[in-house]
Amino acid sequence: MKAVLAACTLSLLATAGLGQELAEIPLPPNGDAQKAEVSQWIGPVRISIAYHSPRVHRPANNDRTGHIWGELVKYGLFDEGFGPSKATPWRAGANESTTITVSSDVKVEGHDLKAGTYGLFLEIAEQGPWTWIFSTQSAGWGSFQYDPKYDALRVAVAPEDAPFTEFLSYGFDDRQAASARAFLQWEKRRIPFKIEVPNVNGLYVDQIRRNLLSWPGFNYQNWQNAAQFCADNKINLDEALIWADKAIKEPFRGAVLGHEDFSTLGTKAAVLAAMGRTQEADKLMETAMTLPGTDAVDIYRYGMQVLGEKRNTVAMKIFETNRKQHPAEKFWTSLGLARGYTAVGDKTSAIANWELVLTNAPENLAGNKPRWQAALSKLKESN
Repeated sequence: MKAVLAACTLSLLATAGLGQELAEIPLPPNGDAQKAEVSQWIGPVRISIAYHSPRVHRPANNDRTGHIWGELVKYGLFDEGFGPSKATPWRAGANESTTITVSSDVKVEGHDLKAGTYGLFLEIAEQGPWTWIFSTQSAGWGSFQYDPKYDALRVAVAPEDAPFTEFLSYGFDDRQAASARAFLQWEKRRIPFKIEVPNVNGLYVDQIRRNLLSWPGFNYQNWQNAAQFCADNKINLDEALIWADKAIKEPFRGAVLGHEDFSTLGTKAAVLAAMGRTQEADKLMETAMTLPGTDAVDIYRYGMQVLGEKRNTVAMKIFETNRKQHPAEKFWTSLGLARGYTAVGDKTSAIANWELVLTNAPENLAGNKPRWQAALSKLKESN
């Protein structure tokens, strides 16, 4: 009996020891393939790729250059001889499965991918495109349990030649307001895939709307900025008009004051213009220009905006109003009139105002004098 108890005790100790051996304890990663993670924001959407990074030289005196693709990483789907899957893609890294997390719905190479975390695998080919695989099975070791029935998306891409890269690395390039190109780079290859956020501005608006319900809503400028964003991007305009009014009046009745000034009225006018209500916008800006404290440079900039829209007659009225509102200001008022008269073809008045510009140019803008002198000379030569 004692012998049996001793044997059982040894068995239990061995089992306990095995459990400790397999527990999550901080040991160096297999093959010295260090864990890494890279993230990129596309607008308000966060993209993260977590992976283990093998190296080309392992050990240090073993150069595997030229033996990575097709040898260390096999072509097609292959049987690794371990686990239930007999046709596995590459884990696109080392050790645990590589994962990609997207915080909102996106498009990958033009195909829809829902928000979530996915196992990221890669099927390489000797000839033709390589295939990225996004699997709903994101927890795993390698691809030993890969099953195609869990594929959320497969996209074919062309591998590219790349400068030598010792450590397998992921990154993002070609970063645009609504897209970026993710890539894996290792040895002398780069394998990209494009990620797009088609409704990026709509996502911004959703977040803005939520934020305005909280502490940011107590600042009238946040309502103005929200409305201006919508005007600039021509989205959510009906609600933007409400936001613009709150910036002018009061975001929270009895708690926070709005500000009726050239800037806030300008934002409301921008929303109206984006809605196609141009006459209302112009009328509102007539009021804005006459408000106390409106600066000559602000009116000049507004006039230049309208001039850029090829509405020369309206722009001239703005520049004339600026002169009336600020008779003692000789530079910005003259610069606006010089540009306006040039645009409408009144050379005599344009010349007179360009000369005032050159005479009254402030020191910090003196570097522009040659350009203004050239505009004046051109008018005089054609007179």
